[in-house]
Amino acid sequence: MKQPHRIQCKRVYDGVEKSDGHRVLVDRVWPRGIKKEDLRADEWRKELSPSSELRKWFNHDPQRWAAFYQKFHAELDQQGEAVESVLKGAHGGTLTLLYAAKDTEHNNAVALKMYLEKQ
Repeated sequence: MKQPHRIQCKRVYDGVEKSDGHRVLVDRVWPRGIKKEDLRADEWRKELSPSSELRKWFNHDPQRWAAFYQKFHAELDQQGEAVESVLKGAHGGTLTLLYAAKDTEHNNAVALKMYLEKQ
């Protein structure tokens, strides 16, 4: 399988750029105030987001970050087909993981990027 050339994370509220490549929304809940046509995502992969229980437990608390991404990576281990599919979707180009969280360093997209880069 051909890995994406680059994986990046981007807030859904940031503008669309040609360099974004394959854009995938990776939040379980649709982002507030965004119309589907405005987001211009190629896919919405809810199964590549943390479970509701894990998301609520984490609650964007930076002190829980290490435990969060480890638990999330364990959940992703059960999503092999979806992981493979999203990597293939980039066709060797750029894969942009879209998220709504305000914290740009401690969120599910960053944790997913860490996971995908190890694949």
